[in-house]
Amino acid sequence: MIKLVLIAALSYLSIKIIIKYAKKLKLLDIPNERSHHDDITPRGAGIGFVSAFLVGVALFEFSLFTEYWFLFLSILLVLSIGILDDRHDASPKMKFLVIFFAVFIMWIFDTSIDTLGIWFEYDLKLYWFALPFTMFALAGFTNALNLIDGLDGLAAGVSIVILMFFGFIGFENGNHLMVVLSTFTIAALAGFILLNWNPAKVFMGDSGSLSLGFIISVIALLSLQYVHPVVILYLAAVPVLDTLVVMVRRIRRGRSPFSPDKTHLHHIMVKFFEGNVKKTVIFLVMIQAIFSAIGYLIADAIYSEVNTMMPLFALVGFGIIFVVFYMIFTGIKKSQNIIDMINERKADRSKYLKQ
Repeated sequence: MIKLVLIAALSYLSIKIIIKYAKKLKLLDIPNERSHHDDITPRGAGIGFVSAFLVGVALFEFSLFTEYWFLFLSILLVLSIGILDDRHDASPKMKFLVIFFAVFIMWIFDTSIDTLGIWFEYDLKLYWFALPFTMFALAGFTNALNLIDGLDGLAAGVSIVILMFFGFIGFENGNHLMVVLSTFTIAALAGFILLNWNPAKVFMGDSGSLSLGFIISVIALLSLQYVHPVVILYLAAVPVLDTLVVMVRRIRRGRSPFSPDKTHLHHIMVKFFEGNVKKTVIFLVMIQAIFSAIGYLIADAIYSEVNTMMPLFALVGFGIIFVVFYMIFTGIKKSQNIIDMINERKADRSKYLKQ
């Protein structure tokens, strides 16, 4: 427990230093049309909490740090491109290439997704496709977490919930590495969220969201020793659903799935809650907690039931959840657009009458 408190304290103090020197370090977030803040705010807090996490592992779990040095090197690479992006706006292509290279390092040391799990009593092994699939999966989730980092405390809150469940899975199965990675990251995030809760004094930046997404991806990969891959969809549902819903909506509109806009779940829900950021964040964190709990129950059911159809039921269930989410949030967005249009017309009419 003392270790976790020290990591949280180190994270907090490191981020306070970053806030103090943000201008000199060129770590400032300038508001744009997609922002939910009006003032220039320090960013790059990820440098502080990821460094606290890495230092914590090196100090308190040195044997793990030396045994799995390639994992921490990969995390450091992702942190580096995140820092570059926070200071100079790195291109998406460069970010993906660095993440792919980080995954490649892990693959060299036999850490990759080698199977899609057992389906109908058949182990669906990936063989030569393991490397590209692992690259796609880890880069995909890393980017998904980056995309939900749009409200004060949201990415950190959702991540803490996800990490708690992965940590518990690791604890149940005696995987010390999973427990350390999960709990140390939670501790580092605890120091950060004190300064990021609305109204935020600092943002995690891409140095934080990319690194955090990658760390969770690595832990998820390690958890595949104990849970079916389909379970991961539930354990990390909010970032996954948000990314899928937004990309499908953009493609249906004939736009690039990677084009930025204000159609993410948090954008829609903050308008639904009439601009109340805290209520929106608490709501989405609770949604993640519910899905993570469902995922844990599904994981238990898959390995305790003789029924080999359970993974298929879980996958179909997630597909149905996606469709429901898409319909609900698309409906809310359309309603908001209609209300905005009516309000604009009322405003224009009142201006005209005053003239």
